[in-house]
Amino acid sequence: MMAGLTLSECGERKTMVSDATVGQLGLLALMREDIACVFGRDPAARHWFEILLTYPGVQAIVWHRLAHRCWRRGWRFVGRLLAYLSRLLTNVDIHPGACIGRRFFIDHGAGVVIGETAEIGEDVTLYHGVTLGGTTWNKGKRHPTLGDGVVVGAGAKILGAITVGAGARIGANSVVVKDVPPERTAVGIPARLTGGKRAAAGETTAGIDLDHHLIPDPVGKAIACLVARIDSLEAELRQLRGTSAAATESCGACAAGELCCNEHRNQEYEASVLRRSGT
Repeated sequence: MMAGLTLSECGERKTMVSDATVGQLGLLALMREDIACVFGRDPAARHWFEILLTYPGVQAIVWHRLAHRCWRRGWRFVGRLLAYLSRLLTNVDIHPGACIGRRFFIDHGAGVVIGETAEIGEDVTLYHGVTLGGTTWNKGKRHPTLGDGVVVGAGAKILGAITVGAGARIGANSVVVKDVPPERTAVGIPARLTGGKRAAAGETTAGIDLDHHLIPDPVGKAIACLVARIDSLEAELRQLRGTSAAATESCGACAAGELCCNEHRNQEYEASVLRRSGT
């Protein structure tokens, strides 16, 4: 369930509501939470005054809180103008219609784009270069929904009216075009689920897991499986031909050197054996 958003915050979008909602909190209380959450997610943070003045991601969410209030009250031009000024100052583009929950943090805050109908839960962390974009020019819901505690790695693109479940992680530079279940990890282009649900042992006391550098590589794993299969097939082929696996002669197929996977070297050796046998 995605908490922290009300119908008044998100217009006609029917978002799940928790006991403590964004709409029930004052603007200053929201901003204090946005600043305070930085200490738990950025070891470089030292003082709230420094965060407010030097963190573009924090400045962007402060501007957005103001712009979003104007947007909800029907002051659309004022909301868009505030969002435009925020983009000039922070290099973060957040549409004033986007619904963002409590304790939202954009680390580094460069090149982030959040579309009009995007919905973001509580305790969500985005890194630089993230896009929450749409895939249609039609009006209505066209941007993604992020559940509570989601972490999105640098450069990731989440496109379309899809849902990323609570506690999910999106790997850096991934392109997500399908729903991601809660507590799962998605990586790659297009993004694929990898592994099972994340273990709670890796979480911090705040319940937010920032170990996105430990995300497995499903493409690398698939390539490793293919290489192992090829090795097995080559071993069977050598057994059928009655040749040895040792390749003592140098390979002249390319200049790969130590990077050679021995495939051409084995082929050269087998060819030399056939030449010696006169076949």
